[in-house]
Amino acid sequence: MFSKQTYIERRKTLKSKVGSGLILFLGNDDTGMNYHDNVYPFRQDSSFLYYFGLDIASIHAVIDIDNDQEIIFGDELTIDDIVWTGPKEPLHEKAAKIGITQVKPLAAISGYLHDVVSRRQNVHFLPPYRAEHDLKLQEWLHIVPSQASQRASVTLIKAIVSMRSYKTAEEIAEIEKAVNTSVDMHLEFMKIARPGMTEKELAGKLQSIAIGQGGDISYPVILTVNGEILHTHARDLVIQEGQMGLCDAGAETAMRYCGDLTRTIPVGKRFTSIQKEMYEIVLHAQKSAIEASKPGVLFKDVHTLACIKLLEGLKQVGVVKGDPEEAVANDVHTLFFQCGLGHMMGMDVHDMENLGEQYVGYTEDLKKGTTFGWKSLRLGRALEPGFVFTVEPGLYLIPTLIDRWKAENKLPQFIDYNKLEQFRDFTGIRIEDNIVMTENGNRVLGKELVKEVADVEALR
Repeated sequence: MFSKQTYIERRKTLKSKVGSGLILFLGNDDTGMNYHDNVYPFRQDSSFLYYFGLDIASIHAVIDIDNDQEIIFGDELTIDDIVWTGPKEPLHEKAAKIGITQVKPLAAISGYLHDVVSRRQNVHFLPPYRAEHDLKLQEWLHIVPSQASQRASVTLIKAIVSMRSYKTAEEIAEIEKAVNTSVDMHLEFMKIARPGMTEKELAGKLQSIAIGQGGDISYPVILTVNGEILHTHARDLVIQEGQMGLCDAGAETAMRYCGDLTRTIPVGKRFTSIQKEMYEIVLHAQKSAIEASKPGVLFKDVHTLACIKLLEGLKQVGVVKGDPEEAVANDVHTLFFQCGLGHMMGMDVHDMENLGEQYVGYTEDLKKGTTFGWKSLRLGRALEPGFVFTVEPGLYLIPTLIDRWKAENKLPQFIDYNKLEQFRDFTGIRIEDNIVMTENGNRVLGKELVKEVADVEALR
């Protein structure tokens, strides 16, 4: 955890932003995989962690702004628990470390909230993303599960986004720790990947690094020779000479801050000539996007720039025709780059995604796109110092998508479909780094992770 004062000040600021009412923070529970006591790895809710720092299951918290109270609801270990877990620090002592003196039994929260409802005090809560949260809200606040997300407090969402978006120096240090572990994972991938290994075999070795350095992976490892599939996870598929391997993997620290990096390598020792040419296109787009990321610049415009650079490169190989800027204005890039250039990152790898992308990545004056390609851009707002985000352009040659566009003869003034057929089975390339905005520009977080062709091949 951070210092007691950090959590006290965060809650104080939150109370001033929300203004009145009671804030309910639902903590997460253990969840059984195949029976009650064989549970999935526990992960506390990130906003709960941000304000309370307690990474333990089956606790909840309230901040009663009107009556100036902060309460943790949870149970102390019984002797039956201690037989299985051994002695642990009592909950009331953990609460004291974050500046909270009121700890009540878990069962007391139901009656407490019933009283709150009966006196018509306004209750703020976040959009639920777990089924047990829906059921708790139904029991405690009489909210039908199908209406829970719509009943979530926009005031609370906006207040939390206005705080969590700006990373403090201690948060950036923790994120950088996660990124450094992520770099170690990718270096291992670059060094040991060989024809004959399976994707799962490689992914398992990378996860062991994350665990060995005190945390775990921040999301399931994406490691594949089918880089055109944006989020396909490692399979029992043997990788082969001549293919490319795409690895999108990140570590999470013990404090739950994340890293998120991607590299693409040749499975053999060298890229083929066309692989190298396409890789250089993506790398140039990424470098251009990072350079353009400055305070006050709309990330949506940085995304547009990256798309133009990708099409400029594809024009050089003969796939794209005409003016690249005009082509992007006509969404030609979405045939090759279907996702967004990046997203906020922090305690969630897609930071605060459960709070709503319109609130996190956009503003009231800048609305999130709804069309193919643009609707996948999670971040569009003007960049500000303290933002931590990813920059991850890619080229994805998806046969099904190519076939659909070709059958429609879509935008033929910009696309040479005969030439494109030569790239039908190319797969995909992505290169991703993590960036923090500074007062004057930006900084790539973490230790250096090679991405120039010669440096990548040198590790092979």
